[in-house]
Parts: sequence; structure tokens; C-alpha cells
Amino acid sequence: MRKFDTKVQHLKYKILREVARLAWTDDLLEHVTDIPAMITQGIEATMRCCVHKEQAIASERVKLAMGGDRSNPNVIQVIEMACDECPVGGYKVTDVCRGCLAHRCEDVCKKGAITFDENHVAHIDKSKCVNCGMCAKVCPYGAIQDFKRPCERACKVGAIAKDPVKECASINNNKCISCGACVYQCPFGAIMDASYILDVIDMVKKSDNNKNYKVYAIIAPAIASQFSYAKHGQIVSGIKALGFHTVVEAALGGDMVALTESQELVEKGFLTSSCCPAFVSYVQKEFPDLAPYISHNMSPMGALSKYIKETDPTAKIAFIGPCTAKKMEFQKDGVAPYVDAVITFEELQALFDSKDLDISTMSEDFLDNASYYGRIFARSGGLSDAVVQAIKEQGIENFEVSSVVCDGIEACKLALMKARALLKARKPLGFNFIEGMACQGGCIGGAGCLTHGEKNKMEVDKYGKLAHEKTIKGAVSVLNQD
Repeated sequence: MRKFDTKVQHLKYKILREVARLAWTDDLLEHVTDIPAMITQGIEATMRCCVHKEQAIASERVKLAMGGDRSNPNVIQVIEMACDECPVGGYKVTDVCRGCLAHRCEDVCKKGAITFDENHVAHIDKSKCVNCGMCAKVCPYGAIQDFKRPCERACKVGAIAKDPVKECASINNNKCISCGACVYQCPFGAIMDASYILDVIDMVKKSDNNKNYKVYAIIAPAIASQFSYAKHGQIVSGIKALGFHTVVEAALGGDMVALTESQELVEKGFLTSSCCPAFVSYVQKEFPDLAPYISHNMSPMGALSKYIKETDPTAKIAFIGPCTAKKMEFQKDGVAPYVDAVITFEELQALFDSKDLDISTMSEDFLDNASYYGRIFARSGGLSDAVVQAIKEQGIENFEVSSVVCDGIEACKLALMKARALLKARKPLGFNFIEGMACQGGCIGGAGCLTHGEKNKMEVDKYGKLAHEKTIKGAVSVLNQD
């Protein structure tokens, strides 16, 4: 059964797998230079000018698999030499142009970038064009099209542009929210997220079979929609076979957050969610005046990790999920003391195969920490449902949750713009809670997922219903008994 959506993901996975395989046996430094040739063996020089360039690019992928450029504060990084196959992009006149007499495109262009040949066919001078798009809007034939690079098209916050000197993609870290949309959409794999897979391996090895300290794996509920070739209990068994002492559901952290966030909402009257680190980053960077309205609760990852570390101060914790932005979150001052590393589902698959673990043949381990509502945090709308339920369970009266569920960063932008305008005008909002999810579909659409699609939502809901008999307070009460 196919494990990944794209061949680019598979290539990335192979690099991660071989880096991990050598790390387990302490042979990485000695044989790291062998990986590019091994990975590119048999590849014909069709994508690049020659296989030697492909190997050079593979070397850069290896560096990212080993942690990337540590001087770069962003985990989303560009492999410059892999980014030379995309067209420059921008507005271009297609062969649909009929050489009309109206020349509306010329009239509307304020930069004088439109010229015509002897057949009256329009041409755009790229040295003058500022990509305003006005010519495309007025062309009666729709002959002028915007040919953005896939990464630029994927980035909904405008953080990616062409480097004017190197001709490759350039990421503006002041705008980037590390959602990883560009990572998933780049057809050449020229943009990747730096990996902390070596940190996890080192953590497990130094625990000496959990004798020196216990290594906890906190798994995001979106995992229910991944690893379709195995059962959920087998995934848990596989994680333990890697050397983890305990596997805990991040959904339990979701239950914890649902209770406290609902209380904060009632107290303040208006709130934006804090569960999605990419959304939080977006608010802080693009809507700083709304930052005070961000929930002061930690994300489910942070809340649960904090509880574990306070219960067992020697614990080491790795979060496993679909989110590249989590790799930024765990480095923040308020989270760093509690989370030691973050890896994605792609990297977990690489870890399984680096140890030749066929999880589909393993017995199923049992995992049931959370409620239905904690588990559906993984998909858009789940957090809002959980907050409503938490208010109900706490017996809070005379307060009705009116939420705006934002599915993707574009929807988040619209909701935030509306909230800012109404607050500034001192007018009623008509809603009191903004659930922000930067990825389409929620966490199940994260860049670190093995697979994407509508089926993922159904799988998460199905997984949630397995715990439907639990209440949010019932799930969290277990913590208070420990």
C-alpha cells in the first residue's frame, strides 16, 4: 500500500530513513557522505542537468535531515540549487492574445510595461512589471495569466518571493508562519522543514532502555488518519518498539485546553484560539492589535507536556504530529522547558523503517487517554465543539458560544479583519470565539502528514467515537487522581 501522497515526500523520507539508520548504529558521521549516491542510484538525469547535480541536492537534503541551518531561526528552509527549474513566474501574455485594437492592457498599465509587436500581440517587460495584475483584469480574452511559482501560490501569507540575485525562492521570516504549505506543494522538494529526528534518536539511546530517564511520545490525534496500512494500536506498539517508554494522546491535552479555554472565553467575552501555532504566529505578525485576544492557554502539546514534566521531572518528551509549525512552537520560551523535540508523521515513518519495523505485523497496544472531543481537535471545527461541550459540562449558564470556524489561513484572515474592524468601531462582533486553523481541514491537512484528503476527517471522527462514552471532565479527572 502506498504510504505517501507524492514522490517528493518519498524522496524526503528515504533521506530521513538512511540518516536515522546510521544514527542508531553511531555510523552517521563516518558514512553520511555515502547517502546522496545511495539515494540517487538508478535515477536518470531527467529532472536535472545530470545525476551529479541530483546528488549535490541530496547532500543538502541530508543536511536538513540532520537539523538544517541552525543559524536560520526558521525550520522552513530553501534548498537553493534545487529551486532552479521553476519559471520566473508573474504575469505573462499567452497565445490567447488576439492582437485586438482596444489595447486596454496598455492603457491600464501605469508602469509602461506593455508593448506590442507588428501583429499587435502584447508583451510584458518584466523589468518594468510590478505584478499588479491590472492588465489581466481588463483583458477581454483572459489572455494574460499569473504564472506564480507553486510555493508562492501555496503561501497565503505572502512570505515567499523570488530572490532577485539567486533566482530561487526566498522566505521572508518576518511573514512566514512555518505552516509548511510550500513544503508540501513544491514539486521539486526545494523547500523542506529541518528535522529533529536525530534529537529523538539521541534521546532514546541515552535513556538506556528508559533506565536513566523515561522517554514519552505524545501523539497528535491526526495520527488516526495516517499509516493507513496498519491499525492504530499497531502504531502505538511500533512507537514503543523504537524505545519509547510510554505513548500518550495529545488529545488528552485537548481535553485540558477545552476546559481552561472555555473558562477564559466566558471570563473575557471574546477570544481567539491558541492551539494552532501557525495561526497564533499569523495573528502576532499580521494582526498585532488582536494579539491580546489570543487565548493564554498553552496548546494541547504544551499543556500535556507541562503536566508530564511536573509529574515526572526527569521525563523526556517528543511530540509526534502533522505540523511543521510545532517545530517552531516547542522552541519558544514558554514551551521549551516541557517539550524536548518535535517530529512529523513523515519522520515517524522513517524511524520505523530505519529499524526495519513492520508495524502492520505487530500486536495492538491499547491507548485510551482522551475523550471524543479531545480527539476531534485534529479537524476543523473540533475545537469549537469541544469548547461548547466543556461549558456544558461545567454547568456554566447564560453563556452561548458563537464561534467562527476558520478552515485555512485565508479564512483566518477574513475573520481577523472583520474582528479588528468591528472592535475598532466599537460595534458588536456577532461572534465571541475565532477558531483558527492555518491548514485546510485543520491538523489533518498539515504538511507533515503522510496523506491528505477528505477521508482523513472521517477517520478522525471515527477514532473520536471510539471514546464517545468519556466526558471531557472525565478524561481530565484521571490526571487529578494521579
